[in-house]
Amino acid sequence: MLVAVGPHGSTTPRAALTKLRVDCVVMGECETTLLRLANGDKDVLGTCYRDGNAVRVNGGPQAAPFVDQPPLQWPDEMIRRHSHHHHRFEATPVGPGAEVEASRGCPYSCTFCAKDNFRNAYRKRPPAAILQEVDALLSQGVEYVYFIDEIFLPNAELLEGLVSRDLLFGIQTRIDLWKPEMLKQLGRAGCVSIEAGIESLTPEGRDNLAKKCRMTTDQLADRLVTARRHVPFVQANLIEVAEDDDVVVQRWRERMRAAGVWANDPVPLYPYPGSPDYQKLWGEPDDHAWERAHDHYLRLFAHFSDVQEQRPIPLRELELEVRE
Repeated sequence: MLVAVGPHGSTTPRAALTKLRVDCVVMGECETTLLRLANGDKDVLGTCYRDGNAVRVNGGPQAAPFVDQPPLQWPDEMIRRHSHHHHRFEATPVGPGAEVEASRGCPYSCTFCAKDNFRNAYRKRPPAAILQEVDALLSQGVEYVYFIDEIFLPNAELLEGLVSRDLLFGIQTRIDLWKPEMLKQLGRAGCVSIEAGIESLTPEGRDNLAKKCRMTTDQLADRLVTARRHVPFVQANLIEVAEDDDVVVQRWRERMRAAGVWANDPVPLYPYPGSPDYQKLWGEPDDHAWERAHDHYLRLFAHFSDVQEQRPIPLRELELEVRE
């Protein structure tokens, strides 16, 4: 049995099943569902599968407990092949890289985030389990870990445990949730890369994105600069929103660059199926949700950003090339 998992199948299961030509698609988090499928269970909630010529959807997206996830173990050969160091820029990698999941979900509901059907509720693993997983990776020669959490929140116990380990790591987070002393602890723990979601430079823009940010733009800038004193690479992510004036944005980017913080040219907003933005435009996603969102994105924008060199092509064309 060939099974697909992930956010696409969680939001548009029929389309994912058809396009990927698999036997089954898991909707939501996969750990418990995969075990049941592997044990031969026939009636598993949160799955989409073929039944003769028909496609059946059994229930909706499921969530796993996650907090009881034991330390993952990876084969030595797989680790040796994993040379990628995600979002690392301060040095040239020497040893293998890896990914670790310390928490899952996010306590916020920003309009642009496609988490309604996948990895939604915030949960975090015990630091002891995470550190045990990190120790195993270190013993296999890993020098850098990227925490793939939707949002890496301040965790004093985990950071204190990482301080004594010779490990470099990167995170994605909201900088407004970090106090200066915790940013210092983050640097001491080995963090060399921060991807911080700022999104908009106006309170109105952040409110329209449902950021629920209590800091002013100047306070956010100061916190980014503070982070840069302790972490070699700090990135401020910006989204193109109507409330932000481009001249002001470019001036702010220059100010950040002068302080050693990299802020991207604002990225056009993509209405991901599974996000509140998609829901506001078209309602619940159907089997053509991704094509609809992608076509809308291409109609609205001719210029994208400095992190995207080429213009995307329609999904139908892209998928046709892949199939050929």
